Parts: sequence; structure tokens; C-alpha cells
Amino acid sequence: MTTRVRLIELATGGATDAEEVDRIMAAAFDPRYGEAWTRSQCIGIMAMPGVWLTLARIDDVVVGFALVRAIMDEAELLLIAVDPAVRRTGVGAALLRGVVAECEGRGVATLHLEVRANNPAIALYAAHGFLQAGVRRGYYRGRDGVSFDAHTYRRSLRD
Repeated sequence: MTTRVRLIELATGGATDAEEVDRIMAAAFDPRYGEAWTRSQCIGIMAMPGVWLTLARIDDVVVGFALVRAIMDEAELLLIAVDPAVRRTGVGAALLRGVVAECEGRGVATLHLEVRANNPAIALYAAHGFLQAGVRRGYYRGRDGVSFDAHTYRRSLRD
């Protein structure tokens, strides 16, 4: 039996990658939760100072991305998404490690994120040292009007 190890490559992206980001976001974010951003929101924030996009590729195909904003010594993971076809293969973990490394290189002391309270990605964040910091009641509102809590998490990048 031969097992093929698929190399996950991380690269810096930009506004020219908006179509790929849209494709991944449409596949990854369930519309009932209201978490996905529009293309114009993504492009607009990418133009701001301190914002960067990291793309994850397997065999030259974009399979995930992370969008981060840093201000002074704090950063926020604004969006992270992985194509459902490759979930649980290490793409999300690779993106998270890449974000942390980039933050450390930029002198970031604390990395923040928020996530829907029942999102399975919480286990990934916990495994990478994120601790729950708070709750935003009814933060996400789905297309059907149902609201969902958001949990805020943070990770110290300096000991």
C-alpha cells in the first residue's frame, strides 16, 4: 500500500485572490450562521495597513486561507476557512501555525479571534493554545434571523 503525503504550501495572497477566497468561503461557511464576508468586505480590508492574507495550497490548488489584521502588538484572526473536501488533513493547523509565525515575526504579543459558539474549529484553536476570553451574545445572525453567540479567544505569543 502506498500513501501519498500531500504537501501544504502557504503563500501570501492579496486582492487578486478574491475569487479563490470567495470559492473557499462559499464552500466552508454555512449560510445559516451568517459568518461569511462579501468579496467587497474582503478586498476592502485587505487594502488596510497591517492586514495580510495567507493562502494554503495543495498541488497548486487553493484549499484554504486566513485573513489577519495587526495593530501595534495585537492581531486578530479575522477569517480562516478550509475547503470541506480537505478538512482534517492539517490545512487548518498549517494556516494557524503560519499565522502565529507571521504574528511573531511582526512583534505581535497577543492574537485574538472570535468564533461561533458551536463551531467545531474551537477544538483546533484550543489545541493551538487559544484560551476563551469572552462571549458576545447573539453576535451572528443567520439568513433565517436566528442568532448565535460568538466566543472570543486569545493566545499570548510571548511568555
